[in-house]
Parts: sequence; C-alpha cells; structure tokens
Amino acid sequence: MSDWMGIVWLVVLLAANAFFVGAEFAVISARRSQIEPLAERGSRRAKTALWAMEHATLMLAMSQLGITICSLLILNVSEPAIHHLLEIPLHLTGWSEEVIGTIAFIITLVLVSYLHVVFGEMVPKNLSFSIPDKAVLLLAPPLVWIARVFRFAIVALNATANGVLRLFGVEPKNEAASTFTLEEVQTIVDQSRREGVLDDASGTLSAAFEFTTKRVIDVAVPMADLVSLPPGATPGDVERAVARHGFSRYVLVGADGEPDGYVHLKDVIDLDDDEFDDPLPAKRVRRLVSIFDGTDLEDALATMRRLGTHVARAFDEAGATTGVIFLEDIIEELVGEVQDATRRA
Repeated sequence: MSDWMGIVWLVVLLAANAFFVGAEFAVISARRSQIEPLAERGSRRAKTALWAMEHATLMLAMSQLGITICSLLILNVSEPAIHHLLEIPLHLTGWSEEVIGTIAFIITLVLVSYLHVVFGEMVPKNLSFSIPDKAVLLLAPPLVWIARVFRFAIVALNATANGVLRLFGVEPKNEAASTFTLEEVQTIVDQSRREGVLDDASGTLSAAFEFTTKRVIDVAVPMADLVSLPPGATPGDVERAVARHGFSRYVLVGADGEPDGYVHLKDVIDLDDDEFDDPLPAKRVRRLVSIFDGTDLEDALATMRRLGTHVARAFDEAGATTGVIFLEDIIEELVGEVQDATRRA
C-alpha cells in the first residue's frame, strides 16, 4: 500500500471512529419525548431510533467494538505512511537512521493522537450532545444495521459484560433511564427558569412541587377559626350566614365542639318558605368524612374526589378532631387563590 493510500485510510478510519462515537452518545443522550411523536407519525428513522434507545446496551457494545477496531487500525495504517513521508525531509538534516526513525515515530504518534482525539472523539461527541435528537435520527439507523450484521459478536460481548456486573451485585439495564424522580423534575424546572426558557409567573409549577410535601394539618382550618352553625340551625340561618360571611358551605358543630356534618347553600334554597324557620332536615345535612391530619395532601385530595365530598374532618393520632379541611383549600395549594362564588370581597 502506498503512503498516500495510507493517508486516505487514515481519513476513512477517523470518519468511521467519529460515526461510532457520535452514535454512542446520541443513543444515550436523545430524549424519548422528542422521538416518540415522530415514530407515531410513521417515521421509520424515528422507529429505528426508539429501538436503538430501548436496546442501548447492545448499541453501546456495537459502538465500543467499532471504536476499538478503528483505533487499533488507525495507528497501524497511518504510522508507516506518515513515517515514510517524514523521512524525506528529515534525511536532509544529516541525522542517523535511528534518530530519524525515532523523531518520525514521535511526530506520527503525536499527530495521529491529536487527529484521533479531536476529530475522531471530541467533535462527534460534542455534536451529539448539542443536537442529540437530530443526531440519533441520523446515526441510529446505520448503527442498528451494522449491529444486526455483527449481532452474534455484540450479543456475546454484552452477555459477558452483564455477567461481570451481576458478579458485583449490579443488575444491568438494556435501556437508558428516561424517567425522573420528583426532585429531578423540580431541578429541571428550576434550571429552566434560571435559563429563561420556562416562565412560571403564576407560581403554579412551584406550588405543584411544594404540594407533594404538604399534609392535611398544613391546610386544615382549626376548630377555633371555623365559621360554623349549630346542629339545630335553620335554612334561614344558612342564608343569613351566607349574607354575612359569603361562604357557600358551613359545618354544623355540636355542643361538644365536634363537627356533625355540613350543609351547602344549594341544599336549602329549594325549600318552601314555611320550612325556612324549621331545623334543617336530616337528609339535607351532608356527612363528614374523617381524614388523618398526617395524610399527604395529594392522598387527601384523591380521597375527597373519590367520595365526592368538599369538606372533611381532620383528626390526630388519638382520634381527636384537629380541624376541618376544605377541598377549596387543597386546590388553592396547587393553583393559587380560589374565590368562593358567594363570598364577599
């Protein structure tokens, strides 16, 4: 092989090495959320890219095999070619063959290492990190095709690697992690806000994260602060309470200070005029469910939604009533102030 053909093979091998490096980082850096919509619309490249992401360890095995082979061949092919090309000007120095050979080898090693690191490793890696979604659509299909050609080799290599992991008590995974914990999502949101790519002027996102850490006791209204009615209250009392306080729901509290139920304005507005001075009919008083005040707020919300109630009694470990929790107050923790339609400003 001529010296110039060796230079051509150096360029080809650097390009092949760059392909495997770029494909490797693209597969583990691309986001499923960006690729899945394309696959659902029928894109074959996107479907192949998803398959590669779901079989990431096989793709990494193929990439590493390709990188290793290219790296080994680069020096073997380039060293003789560059060495011979350097000997011509070095002979003009009058140095001995041993000195010329050593200097030519050092120059070749430095030059090839530089080209390999920069163009064969760093450039494709940085490119895949910068545009991972585009890179995976471009590089994953040929990588999958090559992997199918060398399937037996990469399956054997991957199985060996997984076996070593299991010896150390580590369970290998085939797919790169594409899910996030609550803390990770909160960090992503905070970082996006700092970078100016996400606007949370209303504070809804921040409230959603804080919501998951709160408990019933944090939003329950203490009995001492509760606007309530006695058990013998009349529909007229309810109307007067609405006119005075503006709330649409009122808890009925007995002489023992315990909540017995609650009534909504719409439960009494359809009564006849002659019933407005009589005690509330028992069937018009809604039952209060009880929720432990240490319950997570999101669990309390799910319970109240499942039971279809807007008010619940909060109790402590001893079973004593600590307050009353309103569905409206829970929702306010998520979306901000919610104004009761009947409440006065």
